[in-house]
Amino acid sequence: MIRAHKFLLRPTVRQGAALGAMLRDHCTLYNAALQERRDAYRHVSKTSVRYGDQSAQLKEIRAFDPERQGRWSFSSQQATLRRLDKAFQAFFRRIKAGQAPGYPRFKGVGHFDTVTFPKDGDGCRWDSTPNDRQTCVRLQGVGHVRVHQHRPVRGRVKTISVKREGRRWYVVLACDDVPVEPLPATGSIVGIDMGTVHFFTDSKGVHVENPRFLETTAEKLAAAQQHLATFPRRTRQRTKKHRAAARKVAKIHARIRRQRLDHHHKTALALVRDHDVIGHEKLNTAGMTKAPAPKPDTDHPGAFLPNGAAAKAGLNRSILDAGWGLFLGILAQKAESAARRVIPVNARNTSRTCPPEAGGCGHVAKENRVTQAKFECTACGFVGNADHVGALNVLHRAGLVLCAEA
Repeated sequence: MIRAHKFLLRPTVRQGAALGAMLRDHCTLYNAALQERRDAYRHVSKTSVRYGDQSAQLKEIRAFDPERQGRWSFSSQQATLRRLDKAFQAFFRRIKAGQAPGYPRFKGVGHFDTVTFPKDGDGCRWDSTPNDRQTCVRLQGVGHVRVHQHRPVRGRVKTISVKREGRRWYVVLACDDVPVEPLPATGSIVGIDMGTVHFFTDSKGVHVENPRFLETTAEKLAAAQQHLATFPRRTRQRTKKHRAAARKVAKIHARIRRQRLDHHHKTALALVRDHDVIGHEKLNTAGMTKAPAPKPDTDHPGAFLPNGAAAKAGLNRSILDAGWGLFLGILAQKAESAARRVIPVNARNTSRTCPPEAGGCGHVAKENRVTQAKFECTACGFVGNADHVGALNVLHRAGLVLCAEA
C-alpha cells in the first residue's frame, strides 16, 4: 500500500526564513518557466516548450543565479517544472474533453506553499529514530529541521514534501510498501446513507450527527471577512494590518478544516472497527454542488427568470460543509489498511425504493418520499425514516455485489 504521513515541523527562526526563501525561489522558477512557454507559443511560430527542454536549462540557471537558485536541490527544482508540465497536460486534456480549459496561471508568493523532493536522499533525508518524537528531516539549503513525529512511519519513504499552512510548516512523507494491519473479523455488514441533516444513517437505524463546523463558525468568519474587505483589494504594498486581517481569516478556515478532518478520521475508524463490509452510495459531489443554469426570459431579452439559485446555494454549502468526498476517501484508506471491504453502489432511487431488507415490496416511486425525513410506500404502505430506508437499500445493493462475486 501507499500511505502519506504529515508531521509538524519545528524550525528555528533562521530555518523558518530559509524555508520561506525556498518557497519564493521555487515560485520564481515556476513563473519564469510559465512565461517562457507563453512567449514561445505567442512569438515563435506557436512553438511548444516541453518539460525536457526546461529541465535541460536548469544547470545554466543555477550557474547564473547561485544565490537564489543554485543553493536548492536540483531534483526539487525538476519537481517544480514537472508540476507546471502537469498543469499544461490537464489544460489540454480539458480542451479535448470540451470542458472549461483553465489556462495555467502565475503563482503569487502567498499561494505557492509546497516544495517536493522526489526521492529520499536526493536533496533531503528523513532521519527517523524509533520511539523518539524529536526526529529531524535534513533539507538542502535549510539544514536539519526538528519534526514532531506523533506516530511511527511504516513502509519505505519515497518522496518528501515541505508544506506551509499559515505560519506552520509541515513535512509530508509518501511511503510505499506499507504493511496491512488486519483487524479481527466481526461478521458484520452495514450500509450508510450520507446526508446533511444527519452526517450519515446506517442500516441499523443509527444516526451520526452532522457537526456543521462551517455553520457554527459562520458569524466569526463573516466578521473577519468583513474586516478584511475594508482594506483596498489592490495595493502595491500591503499594510501590516491588512496582513493580520488576512491571517485571521486563514486561521479560522484552517481550524474548520482540522476539525472536519479529525471528525472524519474518528468516524471512519469507528465504522472500520465495527464492520467487515461497508456499503455506501457512489456520490458525485462536484455535480451535486453545481450552480443551477440560468433561465433566460424569452419575453424580455437580456432578463432572466428565477432558477432557485439562492436555495441551491444553501444546499451546496451544507454538502460541502459535511465533506462527503473527503470522508469516503478516508474510509476507503482505513478499510484497505485494516483488510476491510468498502463497496460503492449506485445511488439512484435509494431513498425512493421500498426496502426489501426490511420486508418491503421494492416499489420505486417519487411519491414514496413524503418529506425529508418520512418514507411511506404507495404500494404496500411500509413506513419508515427516509434516511434509514436509504441505508437499507444501500445495504441490499452491496449484498447483491457480494453475491455476484461469490
